[in-house]
Amino acid sequence: MSVLNDLAATITERAKADPDSSWTAKLLAKGPEKCAEKFGEEAIEAVIEAVKGDREKLTYEAADVLFHLLVMLEARDVALDDVLAELARRQGMSGIAEKAARTKA
Repeated sequence: MSVLNDLAATITERAKADPDSSWTAKLLAKGPEKCAEKFGEEAIEAVIEAVKGDREKLTYEAADVLFHLLVMLEARDVALDDVLAELARRQGMSGIAEKAARTKA
């Protein structure tokens, strides 16, 4: 199992915890919209660090982005394995061709 799979499993477990004892449970208790908002905030922070060129801070913010992406997926009952399967499906396909296939569907 990968670190992301392990983290996704931990998030699923923490979703059942008391929101007073778990940041993940607290965030999930606020609903999918709040989870999406928090993901967006973290993504913006990562973009800022990427623009600044600070590798250490970008690494930290990227970890936050991945964590909050997994929380957002959990909030909407989307499994990491489904996302990974979609990435695998796209593997070897040009981004231009993949985008064109989506717009025709």
